[in-house]
Amino acid sequence: MLGAGLTALSALALAICYRQGWILYYGDAEAHLDIARRILDSRTPGYDQVGTVWLPLPHWLMVPLAMRDALWFNGLAGAIPSALAFIAGGLFLYGAARRAFESPAAGVTAAAIYALNPNTLYLQATPMTESESFLWLAALLYFTIRFRETQGWGSVIGAGIAACAGTLTRYEFWLMIPCVTVYLLWAARRRRIAAAFVFGAIASAGPLFWFFHNWWLSLDPLGFYRGPWSARAIQGAADYPGRGDWRVAWQYYRAAAELCAGPCLPLIAIAGAAAAMLRRAFWALFLLLIPAALYVWSMYNGTVPIFMPVLKPFSYYNTRYGMAALPLLAFAAAGMVALLPHRTRAIVATLTIAAAAIPWLVHPAPSYWITWEESRVNSVARRAWTSEAADVLRPLYRPGAGILSSFGMQGIYREAGIPLKETFTGDNGIPFDAAVRRPELFLHEEWVVAFGGSDPQTAVNRAARNGIHYSLVKTIIVKDAPVIEIYRR
Repeated sequence: MLGAGLTALSALALAICYRQGWILYYGDAEAHLDIARRILDSRTPGYDQVGTVWLPLPHWLMVPLAMRDALWFNGLAGAIPSALAFIAGGLFLYGAARRAFESPAAGVTAAAIYALNPNTLYLQATPMTESESFLWLAALLYFTIRFRETQGWGSVIGAGIAACAGTLTRYEFWLMIPCVTVYLLWAARRRRIAAAFVFGAIASAGPLFWFFHNWWLSLDPLGFYRGPWSARAIQGAADYPGRGDWRVAWQYYRAAAELCAGPCLPLIAIAGAAAAMLRRAFWALFLLLIPAALYVWSMYNGTVPIFMPVLKPFSYYNTRYGMAALPLLAFAAAGMVALLPHRTRAIVATLTIAAAAIPWLVHPAPSYWITWEESRVNSVARRAWTSEAADVLRPLYRPGAGILSSFGMQGIYREAGIPLKETFTGDNGIPFDAAVRRPELFLHEEWVVAFGGSDPQTAVNRAARNGIHYSLVKTIIVKDAPVIEIYRR
């Protein structure tokens, strides 16, 4: 029954987002989808197209669907894996809460509060990584709770696989490995060292693989942390709110979590957390707290800024990171249900779910969903120039002509129905660099689509000095966006 409900919710949300054209509002959603496509559809296809910063598992899961042109063009290739992860994650959260509180009503409460949140439903209909992260977190919680009861090897292996998959999805799972290892040493009644070792060996395969991956591609095993495209390099020395100030970091993250969860759920969760501790659900609360705590720490370090419309600088950036607290709040709220007599649990569960959902029912417009609003506000300009450039190329481009392109323009070609192997970008490495630096020898593309002042635009100027002329077909000027120039040889 719960699985059918989650599936229906997921399908309805996905259908709405698809019909409204919201699936690829997030710039990162477009990028995740196009990384998956590039692995097999590129001028230089291959393993290295996954890059060295974003963890690879979400992209690998999209590849089979992304290679179907129709699903790539409309974005569903990236949304479908997220939707499936949402359904599976909801079932694992139900199972974890049911076991922890020995109450099916508590399990339904936790899963329903998470699943009925419109921010959850929106993100699970996009190629973002929140749904996959939730799945592996809920699975890890379920298997560790199950191990305490069964002491079985299946739970140890299940926890190891969930943790390993999580470490290849989001970096916060890396911190969970030592925490879960210590928990298994404490919870095991026999063969403690063996259980901890087996879990650690399976879970650590993810980070070890990523170190090797980065070394193989960049000769730096820590390239994801200190390379030119890392969060550390991108943020630089900018003085974002919370940097070096624990109080402000906590204030900003708490506000983000409240905007994602709604105003009622945090209050319910505080009471529920006290009830959960009375039921000795300490481990579950601690494990679910780790992702949110890591974001606060990252804000303090200055690597993960979060901007919201309710705090300076009154804008939108990374508000979705507040979603990391939602599983904790949902699980804690379920604790209140478990503390009451059996005959009243169904009623209290219904009231708890309704109370958490009331703000979204009172304000059903998507502009009240902070993740949707962030994706909309930050994509207005990108969607405008993407659509305009695609409209120019769609009727004029002929297969095989080739396009020298600035980085980050894959959405243009997806909308225009042009395979990425027809494009030539910085993702193609040395051949691209050669074409930009020596266009008289290596630039053969008929088209150039470039941001003003970018390497491809510079290549057009260099080509002109060597007798190779490109005519300016279209200049696209959109407010709050760089100028785009489309040239034809």
